[in-house]
Amino acid sequence: MLKINNTLSRKKEHFTPQNPPHVSMYTCGVTVYDDCHIGHARSLYIFDVMRRYLKYRGYDVKFVRNITDIDDKIINRANELKVNWQELVKKYIERYYEDLNALGIDKADFEPRATENIPDMIKYIQKLIDKDFAYVAAGDVYFNVRKFNEYGKLSGQKIEEMEAGVRISPTELKKDHLDFALWKASKENEPFWVSPWGNGRPGWHIECSVMSQKFLKTETLDIHAGGRDLVFPHHENELAQAEACTGKPFAKYWIHHGLLTINSQKMSKSLGNFVTIKDFINKYKNINLLKLFFLSAHYSHPIDYNQEKIEETKKQKESLDSFFNTVYILHRGEAEPTISDKDKNKIDSIFSKFEEAMDNDFNTAQALSCLFELRDTALSFSNLKSFEYARTKMKDLFNIFNLSVQPQLELLEEQYEDQYQREKLRQLRDFDSADKIRKRWEELGYILEDHKGATAWRKKE
Repeated sequence: MLKINNTLSRKKEHFTPQNPPHVSMYTCGVTVYDDCHIGHARSLYIFDVMRRYLKYRGYDVKFVRNITDIDDKIINRANELKVNWQELVKKYIERYYEDLNALGIDKADFEPRATENIPDMIKYIQKLIDKDFAYVAAGDVYFNVRKFNEYGKLSGQKIEEMEAGVRISPTELKKDHLDFALWKASKENEPFWVSPWGNGRPGWHIECSVMSQKFLKTETLDIHAGGRDLVFPHHENELAQAEACTGKPFAKYWIHHGLLTINSQKMSKSLGNFVTIKDFINKYKNINLLKLFFLSAHYSHPIDYNQEKIEETKKQKESLDSFFNTVYILHRGEAEPTISDKDKNKIDSIFSKFEEAMDNDFNTAQALSCLFELRDTALSFSNLKSFEYARTKMKDLFNIFNLSVQPQLELLEEQYEDQYQREKLRQLRDFDSADKIRKRWEELGYILEDHKGATAWRKKE
């Protein structure tokens, strides 16, 4: 049974959705004011893997991932570039979808934009005012944190601890340092929408509460996910306003992924270590490399992007690529009619280990090791049907991990004959003649790896 480490309870729990097999899942999406970087890629990819695995396990997943298209960062960037904020948003939404496509990640079932759901946010805010959880202050609307007795339960902080790190501006209209904005009155030359409290725009936190419940058609989500940096204040505030509004738990399971650093430093343009998804693709040409890098660490742990780790991942990718180009030379025209029971049991056992790892809080690092165990085991088989079964199962694992199988290299008849003769020479222990064939292939740009009854091969990169 699947277990998930729930940020809310701070323990690993059996996953039991409210209405099985249906699962409602929401993740915080991007704020569209710049290109997506590889930290965004980790979030997009790891939650895509979770969705795929849930579906593999038989769940009917309804998945919502929002787009924040109005925000201080968007307004500031548009002013900096001296462009219309809507033009900026349009540009970076297009580039976001280019990145999704490059990652091979499907769109969510719904990808709502904040600006398209503002009437619903206004109604939601009015409910909070009516319930005395929010108040109006000179056109702004604030959530009254102290009215919500459980504030801090997601992040595990006490009100007193939060107060110590908060400073208040002399012009602040809030009743309390910790109160947060549900609605912001518009400043001069800022975009705005009409509301009962005056022209303005929604706060960031209210967007996610409203859109998640609206598009998942529920007041309690099964899964709410995002980066660890969002636990406080974003997710804490989402939870508070949602539960204050409905009187029900906002989400059963909260999942947070660890953050990504570059050579042990926080990614920053000022440090010159800002790596976009497009930068990575332009440099390495293969997105599977980035995905394997993400899979190598548990999603909840931090991960450090550095050249040494990428070179290690390149070797792993090459070994998997060559596996899909393995040919069973010695079985030409002599293939066994059935798979070996012993071999099948070995393969199924590895597949079960993969499932156990993924059932244990989506432990991709352990599950990834099963791919390489499956590869090595398959290459030890002398039965062609066993090998073909292993390769089919490997493709199933690739699908769960959203890894693309590299195009298989087709052997021409004369190339196949060449390899067949080479295998015969190796059997006769005429290694000098066999090596001459190997060298000829190397000159043509191929790398050969010999295994029992099989030769794995790939093109040099």
